[in-house]
Amino acid sequence: MTGDKEQGINKTPSKQSVRTKLLSGKAKAFEDISPVTVADICQAKSKISKATTTTPSPPSKKRKFDEAIKGPAPKKLYSPSPLSTTSSLNEEQTRVLEACLSGKNIFFTGSAGTGKSFLLKRIVAALPPDVTMATASTGVAACHIGGTTLHAFAGIGDGSGTVEKLCERAIKSPLVAQKWRKCKHLIIDEISMVDGLYFEKLEAVARHVRKNSKPFGGIQLILCGDFLQLPPVVDKNKSAKRFCFQTSCWDKCIKLCFELKQVHRQTDQEFISILNNIRIGRVTKEISDRLLKTAAQKIESDGILATRLCSHTNDSKSINNSKLRDLEGEEKIFSAQDSDNASTLLDMQTIAPSKLVLKVGAQVMLLKNINVNAGLVNGARGVVVRFDEGLPVVRFKNKKEYTTRTERWYVKNSSGSLFCRRQIPLNLAWAFSIHKSQGLTLDCVEMSLSKIFEAGQAYVALSRAQSLDTLRVLDFDSRHVWANTDVLEFYQRFRRRLQQMEIVPLGRPLSDKTNKKVKLREILAKQLNK
Repeated sequence: MTGDKEQGINKTPSKQSVRTKLLSGKAKAFEDISPVTVADICQAKSKISKATTTTPSPPSKKRKFDEAIKGPAPKKLYSPSPLSTTSSLNEEQTRVLEACLSGKNIFFTGSAGTGKSFLLKRIVAALPPDVTMATASTGVAACHIGGTTLHAFAGIGDGSGTVEKLCERAIKSPLVAQKWRKCKHLIIDEISMVDGLYFEKLEAVARHVRKNSKPFGGIQLILCGDFLQLPPVVDKNKSAKRFCFQTSCWDKCIKLCFELKQVHRQTDQEFISILNNIRIGRVTKEISDRLLKTAAQKIESDGILATRLCSHTNDSKSINNSKLRDLEGEEKIFSAQDSDNASTLLDMQTIAPSKLVLKVGAQVMLLKNINVNAGLVNGARGVVVRFDEGLPVVRFKNKKEYTTRTERWYVKNSSGSLFCRRQIPLNLAWAFSIHKSQGLTLDCVEMSLSKIFEAGQAYVALSRAQSLDTLRVLDFDSRHVWANTDVLEFYQRFRRRLQQMEIVPLGRPLSDKTNKKVKLREILAKQLNK
């Protein structure tokens, strides 16, 4: 009896279980136990139709009882089709996603702030993870899409040497060869900064390692970037830089092209029009006058100063260090917590600093989206007002205060292993380099464009601003704005192919390169305004 009681078995005959009654035939008819009428069914249907996703009906006791018996629902191996969850994508973004899922090799472009990185994240999430390699030409861009650098994935170093040697090097490394053979979808962000020669060598290595004569060895290519922004990064000792579209394999690889035109970063149509013209190196007197007016604007408020965008990284570092030293008060040092032996990789691929030194009064920038609705977004400007239990409290431009706690950044190494950095999501923001500002939206920014040394650099700097009212250009000169002629010609052909529209002919070849640039700008400006 003791054993029976411990097991919960009830031996009292007067309390027979429902199962025993049913088997003995003594149970009443089912109609008496649970009568269900047509009226009940109609009432149940009406209740179901009234239920909404925002206020779901509470689960019934029977449902809870069933779940307790059956246990939790099994996990789905695959998420629902991305095409059924595209509510946050606009029409042009949805079209790109559909093309990616159809297996086509594509290149999509767009001006700054059109949501290219946002769309890439959706594409990465929509493709099978074990055979999809998300890469970018820079570490910070790779971190934004949860991937790795293109160089780390490729396994051929900086690409120096002959194609034959690089193919041999890739084959000899089992890990590198396995990655190439496993890959079915290769995503490359910021393709404008990938050198054309490196792109050609990469394509040849892919064919050789995969033993497949198709372009890129049959891998689906998804390329993203804006060639009118920053150009390829090439060692000064090497040959002249070439864009990827100037290679012989570009047209063989890319089958579909798309352009995102809806700008999300800015809402002021006047500013959007100015940026579209600056992007193609076109500066009218009206544009020049409007930007010169911003030099007198007061954009500081509540102790938050404008971030100075610099063309050189060393300039921005020296300004930040100098301004921090000038502040009185005690320094607070925040050291990042990194995965073992991954600090060097994390320094290269994350925007979060390994060591952050702050004081009360320090000008800072938020490095992560914390609460979009509250304005706590990547690039939001603020000032440290105090420290609360050792954590910096920041007052942002929207006058909201936020106690910043550690956040996580994840990056992948060449073998696909995931590494993490935990750090306060802030960085000093008296100054910032133009290169590191890519992807940021700044709500209080000033710039000097006198030291611009690359085509597209002025456009990248100006397009970080949220509006003309939050921008100050100290020394605007139209000579600081230009676009690469080869890129202008590429976009002319690109739009002809994309829109299948009639382009105004260029006429006979022009000997004067400057006149040719002007003509190309006029053609592109007409297309942008259509």
